[in-house]
Amino acid sequence: MAETATAPLSGKALLQKVKELSHLSRRETAKACGYYTTTKSNQVRVNLTDFYDAVLAAKGIALEPESEKDGRGREATYRVSVHKNGQIVIGSAYTQAMGLKPGDEFEIRLGYKHIRLIQLDRDADTEGGEEEEEA
Repeated sequence: MAETATAPLSGKALLQKVKELSHLSRRETAKACGYYTTTKSNQVRVNLTDFYDAVLAAKGIALEPESEKDGRGREATYRVSVHKNGQIVIGSAYTQAMGLKPGDEFEIRLGYKHIRLIQLDRDADTEGGEEEEEA
């Protein structure tokens, strides 16, 4: 039996098809709605995660907040590794989320197994204000 891949259903069409196929298993329903791929060895792999996400979206349920991702680079994960040169890079996704600008300064405090970055207040520095020290 030869099957042709079609564009996966979405929205009201997806919900209607899911209702019609309520007698089938989840895997079979997802496949019938177009949520599958065929490998080079002609094995069919059902994409249940994409199917579930599409069903939730069709019902108006958003599990992830809309991001301002522009399609370039990796998504922010709040986990970094030390590079071979000993540096740790904090990506632009984090600095944008905090509203940081070029030239913003931080104090680095080292603790046992942690590094704390404390943003310095430019106004306090320019007005001669003093920062409070930790005990």
